[in-house]
Amino acid sequence: MAVWDKNLLWSFMFLLAGAVGQTVIYPLTSTCAVRGSTVTLPCTFTPRKSFSDGWREVPLKIVRVRWCKNHEICQGSTPSVFDINSTNSDPRYQYLGDMKTNCTLQIRDVQQGDSATFRFRMEADHPEGHFINRTGVTVRVDDSTKIIIISSSDDKKLSRGETVTLLCASVCTFHQLEVTWFKDGHGLSETGPSLHLYSLTAEDSGNYTCALKKNMKTLSEPYSLQEEAGAGGNLPPIPGVVFVVLLAVIALILFIIKRGQLSFVSAACLSVNIKPTAQRGEGRTIRRNLVQIQLELLGQGKDVIL
Repeated sequence: MAVWDKNLLWSFMFLLAGAVGQTVIYPLTSTCAVRGSTVTLPCTFTPRKSFSDGWREVPLKIVRVRWCKNHEICQGSTPSVFDINSTNSDPRYQYLGDMKTNCTLQIRDVQQGDSATFRFRMEADHPEGHFINRTGVTVRVDDSTKIIIISSSDDKKLSRGETVTLLCASVCTFHQLEVTWFKDGHGLSETGPSLHLYSLTAEDSGNYTCALKKNMKTLSEPYSLQEEAGAGGNLPPIPGVVFVVLLAVIALILFIIKRGQLSFVSAACLSVNIKPTAQRGEGRTIRRNLVQIQLELLGQGKDVIL
């Protein structure tokens, strides 16, 4: 009797250990998605390693994983949005997981019919390893949510050379959006939710909008971005201006000095030419006066010493 109770206890412990280790976890039990967007349903699972068959432990191996919509059991012939053993799965549903621990599902180009509860089911090579978490993930598709643009800068008027990032987002979902960007109505090459504008110039000024790539009805309101010239405005860089001004000042100084030297030389030459002439004139006048005085003295009968 004691031996029987002991074996029964061990069997129960093996069974409990296998059951406790078997889980499916949905980090999100509900989420919102915009029609035309892409939504990701994160999921992790822990398969049962083995089960007890009488007096021996039988290992288990996962042979099938699948996702179902609006079905609590997801077994047998239940329609699946994804079945790893099927080749007819809708390509909009992409399985990002594996056969070990990751069971993440991605839904692309979300449609109104995706408003449902999705559940993951794993199946082993023995029914003892089958498991599903009936909680699932509920997706709500919002067709009226508008796309908005969020800027990394609070100021819509930015200085030349600054960097700004515009984010195309929706209040409905935090999932990464595949969008189309526009500037003044013209499409841009960027398709991600973030638009990075480095070293702003006047060409970056304009009205920016974005919309889901597969749903142009979600076009956002324009976001006006204005680049304002810095202290230098549209003038050349400050070092260039200083250099030009210095050259002009130096040229002016040289011109003034040269003009001054010419004037000084001319004045000096003129002075030299005038002084001898004046001196010669004065000498002739003195001699003429002396001769006249001598003649007058001779006329009076006086001796004149020459």
